[in-house]
Amino acid sequence: MTAAGAGAGAGAAGAAGAAGAGAGAGEPPVGPRLLDLSRCSVFVDFDGTISQDDIGITLLEGFAAGRWEEIDGCYERGEIGSREYVAALWPLLDGVPYDDLLAAARAVPLDPGFGPLVAFLRDGGAEVTVVSDGIGFYVATRVAPFDVAVMANAVHSVHSAHSARDGRREAHFPFAVAPPRCPCGLCGTCKAVPVVDASRRGRTTVHVGDGTSDRFGAAAADLVFAKGRLIDWCREAGTAYTPFTMLSEVQASLASRAALPAG
Repeated sequence: MTAAGAGAGAGAAGAAGAAGAGAGAGEPPVGPRLLDLSRCSVFVDFDGTISQDDIGITLLEGFAAGRWEEIDGCYERGEIGSREYVAALWPLLDGVPYDDLLAAARAVPLDPGFGPLVAFLRDGGAEVTVVSDGIGFYVATRVAPFDVAVMANAVHSVHSAHSARDGRREAHFPFAVAPPRCPCGLCGTCKAVPVVDASRRGRTTVHVGDGTSDRFGAAAADLVFAKGRLIDWCREAGTAYTPFTMLSEVQASLASRAALPAG
């Protein structure tokens, strides 16, 4: 989804303080020079990072064209957080058959490097978690073949007697975190807290993303891989990052830091 405004930036700064992450400003490549993968926790965004295009935007453009842009503008200007944003989007998709939404979500290809990246990390003993703060109902299904942990927003039917396939639907946020643990308290899926928690367990934390809510995970992580709007935010915030375009580049960089073959 598009980038939030100044309020999100302040929250991201709070995430960095909460984590105690030591990454400083600088041009890429940056971050820990040597990695023990068995002590790494890697958090990977879904939309636009694992998926080649943002699936949420694809659905909105396909089924709610001309009706979602104003809400998006409020989010982009920082007037609302992602939880309110996603909750406001679902009514725009009322009446669209759930199977049609799923089919459109499945049609967006994934980065072919995701599977090899997961295998590489798993072979090295790293923890891998997919984190998503978008519309999100499709995430678990799309990454199920890779058997990774998932933190994503969901959707429920307004009427408990029906599934989300029928009637009106509303967003559900199983991974929302309230202040003071979450620096902003406005996200649907808090990306900062799991990074903070991993750091407190003595893990080296890695965040991979392309923008929007990824700034929260990036602000708290030891090592950041960024593309898209996340690069702009990292530069503005003075957060160290390594740029990437495809996930195969992330794997190669981690392999070089761990002195292991990329596969």
